[in-house]
Amino acid sequence: QLQASGGGLVQPGGSLRLSCAASGLTFSSYVMGWFRQAPGKEREFVAFVTFSGGGIYADSVKGRFTISRDNAKNMVYLEMNSLKPEDTAVYYCAATKSPVYNDYRYYDYWGQGTLVTVSS
Repeated sequence: QLQASGGGLVQPGGSLRLSCAASGLTFSSYVMGWFRQAPGKEREFVAFVTFSGGGIYADSVKGRFTISRDNAKNMVYLEMNSLKPEDTAVYYCAATKSPVYNDYRYYDYWGQGTLVTVSS
């Protein structure tokens, strides 16, 4: 029901835009989040966007990443700028109706993940 895309290889300082297409759910009633998981590490919160489009970010990406949603198209995006090697991870989009937005355990639906590699 969630399909993430847009990952790839990018040099440090570069940019990528991730997309997530939702189907089979009432998209506008869900908070949408992005999480990431690096090899050997726990899945971590990146950002979430509320029903009306307001974004909240992890400190590690604040000022560099921008989350947005288009309720008419059932899409959520993650614009990533000034990428660093430590941003390398598989990025997942997810949907929740829980009020706990920054904990992956409270998300109900998950995309398959898209790999972002930041390397020179």
